[in-house]
Amino acid sequence: MNLHINYKTSKIIGKIFLYLVIVAGALTSLLPFLWMLSGSLKLDNELYEWPIRWIPEICRWSNFSEVLDTIPFLTYLFNTTKLSVIITFLQVVTCCLAAYAFSKIPFPGRDKLFVLYLATMMIPFQVTMIPQYIIMGKLGLRNTHLAIILIQAFSPFGVFLLRQAFVGIPNELSEAARIDGCKELGILLRVIVPLCKASIATLVTFTFTFVWNDYLGPMIYLNKEELRTIQIGIKSFQTTNGVEYTLILAATVMSLAPLIIVYLCCQRYFIESATMSGVKG
Repeated sequence: MNLHINYKTSKIIGKIFLYLVIVAGALTSLLPFLWMLSGSLKLDNELYEWPIRWIPEICRWSNFSEVLDTIPFLTYLFNTTKLSVIITFLQVVTCCLAAYAFSKIPFPGRDKLFVLYLATMMIPFQVTMIPQYIIMGKLGLRNTHLAIILIQAFSPFGVFLLRQAFVGIPNELSEAARIDGCKELGILLRVIVPLCKASIATLVTFTFTFVWNDYLGPMIYLNKEELRTIQIGIKSFQTTNGVEYTLILAATVMSLAPLIIVYLCCQRYFIESATMSGVKG
């Protein structure tokens, strides 16, 4: 009896300790975001106070309106949203098609070609940056959003992610659909994609976040004010006369809203079971 009580007590203590560790980790992860939110409501000189005053004595909501008055923030927001949505959509389409071919359609040299395609992930962007810039210049696409869209519309990582998910789906489902007269595109859209929503949602989140936070691509290709993105616009607060940190924090807080919306929309797919196969014993 005592052994049972001791085991039960130790199990409860272990769970409490685990929850405390999880809560501590969550608070540690949230700390930079809380500081950013707090700093966006302060004066510049209040940022350097120690100990940190998390709740300002006077919340300067005017920092947000000042951001809108100083830079064309809404234009930057529209451009960033446009690029993120278009590139994310194109990546999902191209990655689904390529992953389906590499996983469900047998053809000579398929596996070798897939390995070769994955090998391109090891090439840093800095290596291909200049050749891409020259190509876009030859095509007359500099200072256009189309240059960034074409460069980022394909993703070896996305193909790898979805291909691994497609491989886990039994081939019997595809064969059954073919017997019923379904074409390859129909199999992909009606059979494969519905069973891989979690992986596709993961790709959507990763791609949207990457494009939204991309700084180097827009900096290289977009020189016109009306084409710039949020990340380039935020840099406007860093001038030769100094850095306006509170305005940078305020602009960053405003730019986080779309990312939070995308995450909340895709969140339920992350916790969804990834073992769905559609086959019952």
